Amino acid sequence: MATTNSTKACPAPMKATSNGVFQGDNPIDFALPLAILQIVIVIVLTRLLAYLLRPLRQPRVIAEVIGGIMLGPSLLGRSKVFLDAVFPKKSLTVLETLANLGLLFFLFLAGLEIDTKALRHTGKKALGIAMAGISLPFALGIGSSFVLKATISKGVDSTAFLVFMGVALSITAFPVLARILAELKLLTTEIGRLAMSAAAVNDVAAWILLALAIALSGSNTSPLVSLWVFLSGCAFVIGAAFIIPPIFKWIARRCHEGEPIEETYICATLAVVLVCGFITDAIGIHSMFGAFVVGVLIPKEGPFAGALVEKVEDLVSGLFLPLYFVASGLKTNVATIQGAQSWGLLVLVTFTACFGKIVGTLGVSLAFKIPMREAITLGFLMNTKGLVELIVLNIGKDRKVLNDQTFAIMVLMALFTTFITTPVVMAVYKPARRAKKEGEYKNRTVERENTNTQLRILTCFHGAGSIPSIINLLEASRGIEKGEGLCVYALHLRELSERSSAILMVHKVRKNGMPFWNRRGVNADADQVVVAFQAFQQLSRVNVRPMTAISSMSDIHEDICTTAARKRTAIVILPFHKHQQLDGSLQTTRGDYRWVNRRVLLEAPCSVGIFVDRGLGGSSQVSAQDVSYSVVVLFFGGRDDREALAYGLRMAEHPGIVLTVFRFVVAPERVGEVVNVEVGDNEHNLKWDEEIMSEIRKKSSVDESIKFVEKRVENAAVDVRSAIEEVRRSNLFLVGRVPGGEIALAIRENSECPELGPVGSLLISPESSTRASVLVIQQYNGTGTAPDLATTELVASTDKDSD
Repeated sequence: MATTNSTKACPAPMKATSNGVFQGDNPIDFALPLAILQIVIVIVLTRLLAYLLRPLRQPRVIAEVIGGIMLGPSLLGRSKVFLDAVFPKKSLTVLETLANLGLLFFLFLAGLEIDTKALRHTGKKALGIAMAGISLPFALGIGSSFVLKATISKGVDSTAFLVFMGVALSITAFPVLARILAELKLLTTEIGRLAMSAAAVNDVAAWILLALAIALSGSNTSPLVSLWVFLSGCAFVIGAAFIIPPIFKWIARRCHEGEPIEETYICATLAVVLVCGFITDAIGIHSMFGAFVVGVLIPKEGPFAGALVEKVEDLVSGLFLPLYFVASGLKTNVATIQGAQSWGLLVLVTFTACFGKIVGTLGVSLAFKIPMREAITLGFLMNTKGLVELIVLNIGKDRKVLNDQTFAIMVLMALFTTFITTPVVMAVYKPARRAKKEGEYKNRTVERENTNTQLRILTCFHGAGSIPSIINLLEASRGIEKGEGLCVYALHLRELSERSSAILMVHKVRKNGMPFWNRRGVNADADQVVVAFQAFQQLSRVNVRPMTAISSMSDIHEDICTTAARKRTAIVILPFHKHQQLDGSLQTTRGDYRWVNRRVLLEAPCSVGIFVDRGLGGSSQVSAQDVSYSVVVLFFGGRDDREALAYGLRMAEHPGIVLTVFRFVVAPERVGEVVNVEVGDNEHNLKWDEEIMSEIRKKSSVDESIKFVEKRVENAAVDVRSAIEEVRRSNLFLVGRVPGGEIALAIRENSECPELGPVGSLLISPESSTRASVLVIQQYNGTGTAPDLATTELVASTDKDSD
């Protein structure tokens, strides 16, 4: 009988691999195949939930927590067949070992996110908010612990329980908060800066409190043991602070921008992380604490920290970390919350957590004279929970400080407080929405009465590879030094993902408008951008301001449009979603870029240009005195063509540019035969077109840099192609996105890219005889919408990933 009980208590260890089904083995009875099955199930479920929650703008941690709970005894785990087959008790040791190994390295990455230099320069406001956001919830957590201890947590270690409850309620999840701020376009606002600074301080304080809680929660009840654990932990941190930074500074000095990092350095770092984890585990503090300390102490300067993140994060965050949420979910049984008392305690703990964070933050914020709405928003932002919260709760559960019911209540509290953050903040405070209502400005187009006024351009790019062509385009656009000249805002578009490296970018937030820029950047790519634009500014005397927008691809168009409105730009220039190959063909870079371009065309507060780069000026920047371009404007008529012509006339002011204006008119004998077009609404446009063409004729007769050619069209498709053939060796074509008139309507059926229009599509088609770059321009029409694109928006959203 004793043997039977022993067998039930200690399941036989699982063998690592099976001999295969053909030899009678069931793969899920063996450790490795079962672990693979568990990992696959976890990844599929959490990614599916993340996809479903994306419209609600919820961080991925919400999906991972919910997925873990669903796989546990709260839902799928209620089926004994499922639990015994997929998560049998004998597999939990392997599962939790993998989960904790992933957690170890993830918290190393979390430590890399903490910039100790920035912490030392934390302002009084952020420090005050952080302290209030810790102290009041910690006190209320201790208070609520007495209620829980008297009802559902009888018999637990009082001191450890008090500290664990205080820590659990006072935590703010720094990485989760950063992603919520980025999602809501609040990163570069004053409120975003305060929230990030306060959360970073809160994060460090939470780890100190957690170390204290762990020291107090040992199985040995002697206070002397807890004291030794705590003092040993302090000694470890002090020793690491003296030993680790000099070593990694030496390594960082040997790593140079643009060069691969030696594998020896990466392996040595990971070994140091494991050794420090072993030391803190031996002390009696969790092994993750040592890994976190190493991450904090590694210098953030240079490419080494970024290389570490690139090497480690995808495997850890994508594969191993979700197992931790499952391990947590297997311990969470929502069914233990039964009866009015249990649900009442859940409401009490949730209310206490929200009240402490929000009221504490609100009080200090108002004391610093922060407006009420911003103060309330800060309170909800600081109430964000995340992975660290689950770590605290799991350690408490493992050390018998939290029982099943208390653990389930605390997990649901963390889930609820994080879930409500995004919708509440969107309802209370969202500057991106208000930016659209900001003051009107006059010059929203390139075409204007007074051409001596300053031309403001917002040019966007995805990487350093397109910088030479963009700078060459801007050099050509500056004209001659007259009036107020040219002002350029160069916006680097970078995708914010769930990766830690994205949060390293977030650390570079600077208060300089909606997007943000840091001259040191995060990698060699950013440094190349800075150097290129600095050189262009000095040589051309054009006012250039580089900036960076970090946002998800689903709403980065909001950053572009908001920045254009705030900087009062006349035109936004976007990169085409295809890039040129060595054989001259165009290949899609990312389908998402096409969708971004379409959204900007629909919502921009000014004119928009889409630049099809085919190596304008070659692969390097061309100096002003070496500029020698032939620019062609294909003019059919209408608003967009006039805008393209206005841009071309500005280019013609540059001494190195010759502008050719090709005007297409219907041959007199073919008027009305090419295609029927209603004159009513176009009568004003036709009159305006004639006036402008008359001016161009006069200019071409006295200005050698401007040539005017009038092409009579009988067969639209043939004659337009032949005209392009005549000027195929030009460097740049300027065309309107939606040209007017009979001829344009006749060739519009050939338009494959609605965002380029019929002429732009014709110029970049494989059958086209030219390999010149193309700038397709849409003039702002007073409403900020492109009617023809608005009708195809559903198509755009469905094919954005397939192109």
